[in-house]
Amino acid sequence: MICVKDKQKKIRSSLSTQAFSEFYAERSYIIKEGLIALLICAIGDLIAGIILGKMTFFLETFPGLLVVIPGAIGMRGNIFGSFASRLSSSLHIGLISPEFGFSDDLNNNIFSSFVLTLVLSIFLGIVAKIFCILLNSPSMSVIDFVLICTIAGIISNLIMLPITMFVSFKSFEHGWDPDNITSPIIAAFGDLFTLPAIIASTFILNLLDVNIIVKYIVLVVIVVGVLISFIHCYRLSDETRTILKQSTPILLLCSFLGGSAGGILNSSVETLLTNPSLLTLVPLFSGESGSLISILGARLSSGLHSGLVEPLAKPEGEALHNFVICFILAIIVYPFIGILAEVSSIAFDTVGVGFDRIIPISTLSGLILVTIMAFVVYYISTTSYNHNFDPDNIVIPISTSVTDSISSLILISVSLLILGTLF
Repeated sequence: MICVKDKQKKIRSSLSTQAFSEFYAERSYIIKEGLIALLICAIGDLIAGIILGKMTFFLETFPGLLVVIPGAIGMRGNIFGSFASRLSSSLHIGLISPEFGFSDDLNNNIFSSFVLTLVLSIFLGIVAKIFCILLNSPSMSVIDFVLICTIAGIISNLIMLPITMFVSFKSFEHGWDPDNITSPIIAAFGDLFTLPAIIASTFILNLLDVNIIVKYIVLVVIVVGVLISFIHCYRLSDETRTILKQSTPILLLCSFLGGSAGGILNSSVETLLTNPSLLTLVPLFSGESGSLISILGARLSSGLHSGLVEPLAKPEGEALHNFVICFILAIIVYPFIGILAEVSSIAFDTVGVGFDRIIPISTLSGLILVTIMAFVVYYISTTSYNHNFDPDNIVIPISTSVTDSISSLILISVSLLILGTLF
């Protein structure tokens, strides 16, 4: 009897191994493409952290500027991640040619993304000032906040729009799936260029400070220009109207979710400051988590558009396959960024928590996060699709913003648990 049971276990184990081998063989290209993109994103997040560490002068000169930075970085990822997801879906179903030829569909997406960036930049400046007032912390005037955010938004737009199109088109042209490539790479570029754009905007603000009248004139011109652009974009076509109607409220919500992430981190600032490698891990963990979830969201959106994923009450078939791909990438990426954070601390001669602690913290936090977000992203995708909303406009902004919020909570909680247990 025991021998029979042992044989049955061996058969089941053999079948499971064979099934996984076949699954991996069929989808290894997805895992390889996603892994490359996530590693590129990790480098971008690390560089962004170094830049942020060198911005002490600007943070002191422009009080409240730090409140803007997480929201601005998140906004670039949300807007251009959605833009890339829409391009990916259009490339998959043949609405856009990958030959860089402009069309109505492409032009509408470009204009909508530009307008959304400007509208959200003004909103972010106002929200930043409100947060500073509520927290009773010193800050710039609301005019300075709005000008810095909007000028940085314009600069970022001029850089990010062509980069997003180039990455989307070239990846598709070379036989790579844009769903596996664009979101992480766009997020990495967004992290890299947002901070320099903010620094450049502070220099421009200094030039405007020479004459207060000029500053007010520039502000009025920007606000009126954005308002006219929004109205024109809304009336331009059904597609641009749909993008603005579906994306604007979602992105406004995302700004507040981004603020909650900062509040969670600020509540545990002592733990982070006494463990510098954890502080280094925060942007890496948040950036990689957002990119990983963006890959899942983009793949589900394209799957819904093409019919490969069915909007069912319970994930099945291709949806579950995408979950497995996400977990495989997570198992590889999260230990790596833990190692990267500790190595960075050693390189800059700061106190680390040790590889034996940082790797379990990063890995366990990541697996918990991915388990939660896989289902969150699936139900956001299917619910929006079933209610005739385009998942490309909704899934990535909401999922990455929710990821930013709960990733901070999970990382801090697991860190306190493991550090408390091991000490």
